[in-house]
Amino acid sequence: MTNEPEIVYGRQPVCELLKAGRREVKRLLMANNVRQSAAAIVQFLKLAEKRGLAVQPVALFELDRMCRSGNHQGIAAVVADYTYAELSDILEGAFERKVPPLLLLVDHVQDPQNLGSMLRSADAAGVNGVVIPRHRAASVTPAVVRASAGAAEHVHVAQVVNLHQAMLALKEQGIRLVGLDGSSTATPYEEADLTGPIGVVVGSEEEGLGKLIRETCDAVIRLPMRGRVGSLNAAVAAAIALFEVRRCQVAGT
Repeated sequence: MTNEPEIVYGRQPVCELLKAGRREVKRLLMANNVRQSAAAIVQFLKLAEKRGLAVQPVALFELDRMCRSGNHQGIAAVVADYTYAELSDILEGAFERKVPPLLLLVDHVQDPQNLGSMLRSADAAGVNGVVIPRHRAASVTPAVVRASAGAAEHVHVAQVVNLHQAMLALKEQGIRLVGLDGSSTATPYEEADLTGPIGVVVGSEEEGLGKLIRETCDAVIRLPMRGRVGSLNAAVAAAIALFEVRRCQVAGT
């Protein structure tokens, strides 16, 4: 654990943070040289006013230092730690919606950019929640929030000690688990039944789905690769799978 404050930076991530209203905002910072007439800055200032938060002007070099020279685009927010959801919270009310539940389970993805991209896709596809392991995997850090363009502030993320146990718990609740894999033994996704309550399981960047995780899935599917490249980035593959599952779910209702 670190005692350093958590800082969300970048215009869209900070604006989404303020829209979501899920975290305590301790300080809002804006570089002195920012053009306040820019559309994103106008939105930022309006959101800050709406939440009753003062915006503190700071020197650009000071913002660079606080954000470790990250691409802050002139604004940042000092916030409370990210609050993870409970698995039960994610499922609560999920079966009462018109569209069946859709979850994303991430098996030890370690690259913050990949996790951030997955969270952005999960938000866009309207997933009920994302499940990630607590150990040996990326957590929701400011870098992940930045990579998600702020979507991480809207998506409900559960961080579990044991992903396999979480999968078993989801299966008991009627969630069918569909693993994503590029091997020839996997079922082409256009031939798979992707209707009803589903959890899409995505493997790590280097190893893919772990053996036990794969065996626990109810089905394993692969994307149709028709070009010369044999596989896709984990985050891109996850996005395609999520939207295909959601399409099938909607068509099946």
